Amino acid sequence: MSGVSRRARLRAAVIGGVVLLVAAVGVSAAVGFGGGDRAEAGSAPPATAPVTRQTLADAETAEGELGYGATRTATAKLSGTVTALPPTGSTVQRGRALYSVDNEEVVLLYGGLPAYRTLAPGLAGADVAQFERNLKALGYTGFTVDDEYTGATADAVRDWQEDLGLAETGRVEPGRIIYADREVRVESHQADVGDLTQPGQAVLAYTGTSRLVTVELDVDDQRLAKRNAKVTVRLPDGRTVAGTVSTVETVIQAGAAGANGQSGEAETKIEVTVAVADPKALAGFDQASADVVFTAAERKDVLTVPVSALLALAEGGYGVQLAEGEASRVVAVTTGLFADGRVEITGADVTEGTLVVVPG
Repeated sequence: MSGVSRRARLRAAVIGGVVLLVAAVGVSAAVGFGGGDRAEAGSAPPATAPVTRQTLADAETAEGELGYGATRTATAKLSGTVTALPPTGSTVQRGRALYSVDNEEVVLLYGGLPAYRTLAPGLAGADVAQFERNLKALGYTGFTVDDEYTGATADAVRDWQEDLGLAETGRVEPGRIIYADREVRVESHQADVGDLTQPGQAVLAYTGTSRLVTVELDVDDQRLAKRNAKVTVRLPDGRTVAGTVSTVETVIQAGAAGANGQSGEAETKIEVTVAVADPKALAGFDQASADVVFTAAERKDVLTVPVSALLALAEGGYGVQLAEGEASRVVAVTTGLFADGRVEITGADVTEGTLVVVPG
């Protein structure tokens, strides 16, 4: 539930509760600030609660999955036969084969831009610069790292192709390379050695190599998903570890197939990846679940009262009824954060330890 809708319902409940409270303690909605009233003779004293000073946090807990983060799929861009696959659970680094087609390697490189065209002399663009950065990182020289694919770049590519055992064309076909942000861990095989491939066919699935926690949130809880926000992860064995939100992505999930075989309505989710301060703490928990405590807002060292102590004032806004011995009076207050059944308030004559009337 969003913070706005929760507060709207909360205020509606407060307004309804105030009518009962006013009837119980003999205070009318038109009572003036600073006015006093005494309890009726023979009636039970109203319940009270002290104003407390504390840290108030709007926190929610969601179930996450321990693992290696989001799973990606490597799809073939070449027709041929799968001749080699790395073992599941193994790590593939830059310059190494992610798999082989027709006994020729499809090489992993680092970058966020997919390979989408054949690189050759005369071309320019961000994809050229990305490839040249990788070529340099692999130890090849004799060219300038920029966004232009020159004859010097082609010469370095021929050296690279010779080392890979590929035809020395000086051109880079998109089916011979695949980009990922960093080294990857092979999650599963989507094809077997000996299978025929064609463009668009899934070959294998991979993840990152760092142990992470992945959480799927409803769109209504998007306020919780802030990059670099601090969270707490409760592990299956009861331990807690500090974490940080590292990525936030909106994903569309296909609806479940119905009885007639047609897919249901797609659902939008917020996929959150959490990196923990001590990755070793996640060892041994592959595919286990863990609770992640998100804090959407926090107010430190503030005065708070139970939400049920709020009065909806006839002139607008909120007040609280101060209990002063046998007398009481209503003072206006400004509300802040609502959380855990309490609300942050500020107002005249409201200090830590002050007693306020709370309906029974």
